[in-house]
Amino acid sequence: MSRPFYSTVTRISDVETRAHDVTKLPRSDWETGDYVLCEVHGRPGPLFQIERPSGRMCQVFDGDLVVGAFGVRAATLEGVGGWQDIGEDGRLHALTSAGLFGKATSVSPLLPPLMELEYRGHLTRGSKLTMKSFCPPVDSVPLAIPVVLLIGTSMSSGKTASGRVIVHELSQLGFKVAAAKLTGAARFRDMLSWKDAGASHVFDFVDVGLPSTVCPPEDFTDPLEQLLSKIATAGADILVAEAGASPLEPYNGSIAMQKIDSKVKMLVLSASDPYAVMGVQHAFSRKPDLVCGPATNTEAAIELVGKLCGVPALNLLRRKSRPVLVEMLKERLAFQ
Repeated sequence: MSRPFYSTVTRISDVETRAHDVTKLPRSDWETGDYVLCEVHGRPGPLFQIERPSGRMCQVFDGDLVVGAFGVRAATLEGVGGWQDIGEDGRLHALTSAGLFGKATSVSPLLPPLMELEYRGHLTRGSKLTMKSFCPPVDSVPLAIPVVLLIGTSMSSGKTASGRVIVHELSQLGFKVAAAKLTGAARFRDMLSWKDAGASHVFDFVDVGLPSTVCPPEDFTDPLEQLLSKIATAGADILVAEAGASPLEPYNGSIAMQKIDSKVKMLVLSASDPYAVMGVQHAFSRKPDLVCGPATNTEAAIELVGKLCGVPALNLLRRKSRPVLVEMLKERLAFQ
């Protein structure tokens, strides 16, 4: 068998460096987070790429072997599906380039064809290897540092780009910043971009054995507690946290928000447009401290946010916005 390409979701494991077997298991033994080997099928297109554990992207071709994990995705702008939808033919898709594998059931017509895969078997060493196999429990430690929380009106609303700016400015002020993606679908390069911006530590739900946070709430609560405990012991001064996608989507974002609410000193909403800001405010009966993202692309948009919602808005990608952001961070975080 040729050497497979290992995706980002394997970065918490030793499956790339230690020997393992590949065993076809009955459907009754399949679960979210199982490490599986699949074969690539079809004519390569823009999405025939795998994000490696390093965060680098690697193109793959028909016949290549890839290792990822079974999971579920519910992306409003791209695609929906999960491993539960895989048929008897064993055909499935790469739902993300990071190795989230499952059968797509609904895909945006604007998206290029997803990478097609065929199940070849589970990674095993006597028993199957799963993401949680490599996540030993840690002692529960309460989060005691202040939090800047980024939420969005949907996926691709600019949360990660806004987070990079906030991390950068806080680190320039001399603070040790931890950055975390609490919910969403696996993609490591987002977190690496925050580390490049100045974060001393980066975390996401993959660190606690989840390929995505689309799962029953009872299956998310304990991993979230473990993730927050890891962050709490990192020695950071501030946490910049992102709730991936939108809190209204089935990624358990609302649970994550409730869990850290007492530590949130600044709530930043990255919005696709001014009217979407109104929708989130209405849904949560709560105003953000700052609106950013595409809803602030122009002065007209910024004025409309203020008129409709009565909250400050900044285009964080503009240099002139940075001093205003810094003063707001100092005020909200009570730093001088």
